[in-house]
Amino acid sequence: MILFAVVAVVLSIFVPGAHCESNSIAWCYHDPTCNESRWTSIAPLYCNGSRQSPINIVSASATANASLIDFTFQGYSNTSAMNAMLNTGDTVKVTLNHGVRISGGGLSEAYDSLQFHLHWGNGSSVPGSEHTVDGKRYPMELHIVNSKSSYNQNTTLAVKDSEGLSALGFLIEELNDTSGQPASWKILTNYLSNISHAGQSVSLAAAGISLDDLLVGVNRSNYYRYLGSLTTPTCNEAVVWTVFKDTIKVSKDLINLFSSSLHVNDSTSPLMVNVFRSIQSAQPVSTQPKASTSSSTNTSFSLGLMVLSLILRWI
Repeated sequence: MILFAVVAVVLSIFVPGAHCESNSIAWCYHDPTCNESRWTSIAPLYCNGSRQSPINIVSASATANASLIDFTFQGYSNTSAMNAMLNTGDTVKVTLNHGVRISGGGLSEAYDSLQFHLHWGNGSSVPGSEHTVDGKRYPMELHIVNSKSSYNQNTTLAVKDSEGLSALGFLIEELNDTSGQPASWKILTNYLSNISHAGQSVSLAAAGISLDDLLVGVNRSNYYRYLGSLTTPTCNEAVVWTVFKDTIKVSKDLINLFSSSLHVNDSTSPLMVNVFRSIQSAQPVSTQPKASTSSSTNTSFSLGLMVLSLILRWI
């Protein structure tokens, strides 16, 4: 009998294994005994809470927040930052080496970047991003998970802090071709064939790509911000969410590899599809203030008066 449920250490999808909670729970996306409909009983403390993720972001309702300044990304250009890629049975997770960090962005302190993972549907034709924007769901979503640097990557402490974790969400949009673009994603997805079964991992030491390479085309100065939770059990409400407005554009042949290459267990088990949580209750969302046009208008008006006065003087 195929076992759909994957026994996972608490938070092991969302954070690296080091310093995780000791008790474990069984949860999944597909089996009725452990799928999302059961999460509120599997992990009742938070999964039925009032600050859950993901959410639908309504762009017109996002309030202006001047503290949402640019991020500083340390180690994101390092082509040796990625350590290993793992098939967890519920997603693909890439662990990061020490020295990768974010700061700024309206965060209370620097955060260490621990890992990234992805969520997807069933090929490019069935979208599977977790967050939606104005009701639109994208084919995939990439999450970079970060922990407050003051916790020294101790995620047991981080999940007890309402802002202990910071997650960077990047929506992935389909390029309507089969060109294997961008090149960085072609390199990354080449490793999927090595981890077709749950529990398999592969070193990325020779990949030669950086996080910056994977985030190509995204203006990281423009983003939405809200306070939410982990999107898998135990759904701890400990996450400062940043969802970037620009999308990563990936050709559909590469997007399709995620739902056609990976199994939830061994080769006799189903393919890993529709690995995303449904939309949760709305939360207050903020973003950068729109550039004011009043100052430029006043400047133009003043310059106009100056020119007019000079003309009149010479008439």
